[in-house]
Amino acid sequence: MKIIVSKNILDKFPETIIGVIIVKGLNNEKHNEEITKLLREVEEKTRNENANLESTSSHPNIISWRQAYKEFGADPHAYRCSSEALLKRVVKRQELWQINKLVDLYNYISLKYMTPVGGEDLDKVQGDIYLDFAKGDEQFIRLGGEENEPPLSGEVVYKDDVGVMCRRWNWREADRTKLSEETKNSILVIEGLSPMTLEKVEEATKELEELVKKFCGGQTAYKILHKEDAELSF
Repeated sequence: MKIIVSKNILDKFPETIIGVIIVKGLNNEKHNEEITKLLREVEEKTRNENANLESTSSHPNIISWRQAYKEFGADPHAYRCSSEALLKRVVKRQELWQINKLVDLYNYISLKYMTPVGGEDLDKVQGDIYLDFAKGDEQFIRLGGEENEPPLSGEVVYKDDVGVMCRRWNWREADRTKLSEETKNSILVIEGLSPMTLEKVEEATKELEELVKKFCGGQTAYKILHKEDAELSF
């Protein structure tokens, strides 16, 4: 199995950096009070650091994502990248939903570094994983949904042999490959566009890897994908 960032994506968005963590044999059952504490702390820190922010769209790390969305035809006013959605909720003084340990941990990292983070259940993935432009005929059923909502042609998506796993790069996950308490093997991705650097993406990736090992166990490995090295076999 592989994850591949397509040449087409890297030609269009050459600054793309993706931290990939593979976790095998993990335990994602039950919630954890220490993780809850981490979330509450990062929420408060984020509110304080962005107290004078004119709007979530003016955050330096969000600006580049909004521009990328425009470039592949998604209106960033209607569709926000995942990190902006988290920031918007937190600055309104709303707590993040707690889903399961893996999701809670990657939301913590997403807020701390203000960059999109996501994940999939590897046992539900079929074939290789590609970050690529959609053809427009792929199957996609959103998290909690029942109807097929295929992507638009040219939309940035994660997909496998069956269909799309995440639409509009990091806007909405598919129900088919979602992380659940039953998940035993997972792939996690930390996504960076400028001003996020390779070093910062690797810092966030290593921190998430350590947190997953601490709270979920299992065997982990990571790699940073970028223009010069855009593929990982696992």
